[in-house]
Amino acid sequence: MPIELRGAGYAYPDGTVAVGAVDLRIGDGERVAIVGQNGAGKTTTVKMMNGLLKPTVGEVLVDGVPTAGRTTAQVAREVGYVFQNPDDQLFAADVRSEIEYLPRYLRWDESKRDDRVARAVELTGIGEHLDTNPKDLPTAVRKFVAIAAILVSECRYVILDEPTAGLDSVGLAQLTRMLDRLREDGIAVVTITHDMRFVVDTFARVVAMANGGVIADGPREAVFCDDSVLDRSRIRRLEVAQLAKDLALSDTAVTLDDVVAVIP
Repeated sequence: MPIELRGAGYAYPDGTVAVGAVDLRIGDGERVAIVGQNGAGKTTTVKMMNGLLKPTVGEVLVDGVPTAGRTTAQVAREVGYVFQNPDDQLFAADVRSEIEYLPRYLRWDESKRDDRVARAVELTGIGEHLDTNPKDLPTAVRKFVAIAAILVSECRYVILDEPTAGLDSVGLAQLTRMLDRLREDGIAVVTITHDMRFVVDTFARVVAMANGGVIADGPREAVFCDDSVLDRSRIRRLEVAQLAKDLALSDTAVTLDDVVAVIP
């Protein structure tokens, strides 16, 4: 079953509309990148997906159940949210305690807890840091600790807010491997990011937003090669794609491999 936004929107108490009536569906195991300038409504949209915000118009359903009648904690167990700044969600004195917090809170038996913790640690590559205080770790490693603390749950959807910020090439490779494993496990991943190269390299489906609404939703090639969408969402065409267009090689190339394939 999917996450579904049916005419879902959110307005603040003062009447300011952050997101209008959005229709969006995230299926099992999908990878979806939501892009657009600051203020486009991306963060508000994904917060409605996991219950941090409840829509003020329309509805959001997770596996067919509206979020309106459920607590944030209930929804978050199915739709995990990893904040851009890991310090916004890390609180324990060591990494192991951070990851074990939810299983202990939910009173899982020891075998289940150990299995889920081991899986989360392996997926994120943080095994050598289990006895370290998260505050003593580099930002990039803290990001993976925060991700592990979400993955330890049995959520089937994961939202990543600017996941590549602060990552070097090693961290980016680890993130890519993790995303591949999550897809194999049927876990959907939604990201909001300004890193367009990461989007092009990793996400087949792109949702572009502007002014609190969805202006495009489709394959990355369609979104990143539509000048009107790029202009409205304030996204720049990637250099390699712009070069291919300027040289009249292709209007639909978005990656280096795409360009190489069309060179005579």
